[in-house]
Amino acid sequence: MTRIVIIGGGPGGYEAALVAAQLGAEVTVVDRDGLGGASVLTDCVPSKTLIATAEVMTGFDSSREELGIEIDHDGDGIGDEVRGIGVDLGKVNRRVKRLALAQSHDITSSVTRAGVRVLRGRARLMPNPASDGSRRVAVTGADGVAQDLEADCVLIATGGQPRELPDARPDGERILTWTQVYDLGELPEELVVVGSGVTGAEFAGAYQALGSRVTLVSSRDRVLPGEDPDAAAVLEDVFRRRGMNVMARSRAAAVKRAGGRVEITLSDGRTISGTHCLMAVGAVPNTSDMGLEEAGVKLKDSGHIWTDKVSRTTAPGVYAAGDCTGVLALASVAAMQGRIAMYHFLGDAVAPLDLNTVSGNIFTDPEIATVGYTQEDVDEGRIDARLVKLPLLRNPRAKMQGVRDGFVKLFCRPGTGIVVGGVVVAPRASELIHPISIAVDNSLTVEQIAKAFTVYPSLSGSIAEAARQLHTRKLAEEQ
Repeated sequence: MTRIVIIGGGPGGYEAALVAAQLGAEVTVVDRDGLGGASVLTDCVPSKTLIATAEVMTGFDSSREELGIEIDHDGDGIGDEVRGIGVDLGKVNRRVKRLALAQSHDITSSVTRAGVRVLRGRARLMPNPASDGSRRVAVTGADGVAQDLEADCVLIATGGQPRELPDARPDGERILTWTQVYDLGELPEELVVVGSGVTGAEFAGAYQALGSRVTLVSSRDRVLPGEDPDAAAVLEDVFRRRGMNVMARSRAAAVKRAGGRVEITLSDGRTISGTHCLMAVGAVPNTSDMGLEEAGVKLKDSGHIWTDKVSRTTAPGVYAAGDCTGVLALASVAAMQGRIAMYHFLGDAVAPLDLNTVSGNIFTDPEIATVGYTQEDVDEGRIDARLVKLPLLRNPRAKMQGVRDGFVKLFCRPGTGIVVGGVVVAPRASELIHPISIAVDNSLTVEQIAKAFTVYPSLSGSIAEAARQLHTRKLAEEQ
């Protein structure tokens, strides 16, 4: 029986374990903190659970006047202007942790039912594979007991952890990483978020909705510098309208405690302060002290593991998946990398990883969902494509719901009309992106999208309308 050892139990690891077990391999997963990894325990599941509470608060605040909702606080039958609702952050965070642990337990149950052995501990890849090509993994268990595992194939799926600045060390009380915010018992009165990428934007928007006064420190010209510029502009405008202090072109140089507050020194010498500071300045891979390079696994300068399109590393019989590879920090991509690795090694049918079909979502309010080629790809000439952008203000369902911010953007190839990408900025954009993802993955045309029925009224109707406009433009170009 083929022996597989998987180091790391996040999406890349546990999804690979399920595939390998289904294909008849003997599978062992070595995990340090609990199956599900950071995605389930400290990152994706907890943050989106927190954001779910923030969404309720934001939806109520932003639409009650539009929809005619009033709150009577004093029993006089007349609605008051005071917000009248608040949040118990301690209770929210207890729910966050409870759901994260429940999800981890569910994953563990699924994996063990499939026949996978799970070991709690740390693992190192040993150098020099045996003459038969097998590998040896040294495991130190949670109880301190050491053992060696023989493997025909090893998958590294150890994920990443928050990056720390030398002069801004988190203390878990006032200076926090995104893994530490769930220990807060009370809502930060004044929260400074350093970093305006996906993580910074999500937490800044969430805590603003929960009631904190938020300052977002961005070293770039705008929030979400790596995302669609139109989408980023909408979100930044929403942030500012809701009272957030967005500081563009402001790089944090140091963060320190100052009594019951924190003081942030910017690179230009200015200082700002708050009751708490959340550091969201990226992540680093968990690849150190694992014996990887000694075993022939090539690392990039960033510490990420080099892999090819089927998740192979430079060491025979060693694969890698997830955030430790630096390919794309999404749970869905990690899971696909892990599955591809097992399909490839065990001889099943496999297709190389295609990042042009990956859909992603930023869980701000409004959400930002994307798939396929981007505006930057078009602007930089990497692909010749036509686009249509439709504001949600024109959508009847959006009008009924009081939704004013957002749009649907669709990209297609000239001539063929094949859909190659899309952007949705809207409430629940994570759900609306799926038809565009199907179109991109299956090379559907704007004509096919336009001819499919949509519900009236619905936000998804804007996707069909964008396709109709692109199809009409295509016909005009052909004449």
